[in-house]
Formats: sequence, C-alpha cells, structure tokens
Amino acid sequence: MEINAGTYYLRQLRADRHIDDRPLLMEAFADPTHRKYVLNYRLRTPDEATEYVALRAAQWAGDERCSWAIAEPTSGRLLGEVGLRELNLDAAYAEATIWVHPAERGKGIATTALSAALRFGFGGLGLTEVTYRYEESNAASAIVAERCGFTLVGPEAERAPTGERLIRWHRTS
Repeated sequence: MEINAGTYYLRQLRADRHIDDRPLLMEAFADPTHRKYVLNYRLRTPDEATEYVALRAAQWAGDERCSWAIAEPTSGRLLGEVGLRELNLDAAYAEATIWVHPAERGKGIATTALSAALRFGFGGLGLTEVTYRYEESNAASAIVAERCGFTLVGPEAERAPTGERLIRWHRTS
C-alpha cells in the first residue's frame, strides 16, 4: 500500500536491487537521538537492517502493524518511517509511531507523513481511535502530535524503558 503524502510518498521499506533502504536505516538507528528513544531495535549491520525490513513486511501481512518508509518522490530515498502499531482492526484502534532520519529533521516531514498515515488509518482501515505516546523530553513529538490533531491526555503511570514519563495523546475519527 503506497500513499501519496503530497511532498513525500509512503511506501514499504525495501532492500532490493531497485531501492535499498538499509544504509539509511543503519545511519538513522546509529544517531544518538534516535538511539535514546528507540531502544528495542539495533541496526548495526546490513543483515540486521535486512531483518528489520523483513519484520515490517511480516507485520503488514499479519495485520499487526502498518509501516511505511517516508520517501522522497523523485529518488525514492528513505527519509524516515511512519506506522500504526498495536493494530487492532476489531477494536478499530492503533498507536501511531514516527521517526525521521537525522539529516531530514526539522522540515515538517513527520507531520506530513503522520497525517497521511492517519488518513489511511481512519479512512482505509476504519480505525476510530489512534493514540500517540512519547518520552517527556521528546519536544519534537509534542509538536507533531499537536499539528496532527491529537488531544493531550497527559502522562501515563507507566514509565518508558528510558525511565522517562510517557506522554499520551489520542485522536478519534
């Protein structure tokens, strides 16, 4: 499922002879800011990056998670990743996720891509509620949540694996 997001397009992560996202995935996951907030994945080698691409495809196939590479439309170059995880089609619920390659931050990519993913979630999948959570120190995520029409719920009782408070937002269709 590809989505035209205006300035960008959303497509499946790829590692094939036409498009290979693995080098940019490894760059992004090596970034100290990215590593601070994304603790459950390490992509240090092409094999680990290949496994990550395969995992995202399997999650799509199993209706567990919708995940898209955010891509530059003329070259297909990877700019980040946006997704709807914890996907529960019966309950019409998902949790939004987003990250942007460090060289591409501050350009509005996250807001544009997440807005497109939300349109697909609400319109294409029939979701009625999407949540968005992030560590309290992640000021960029607060801006993205607000710009994408989420409503602040507040801090959760449970802390993130980083030890920080998790801030929760939600949006309904």
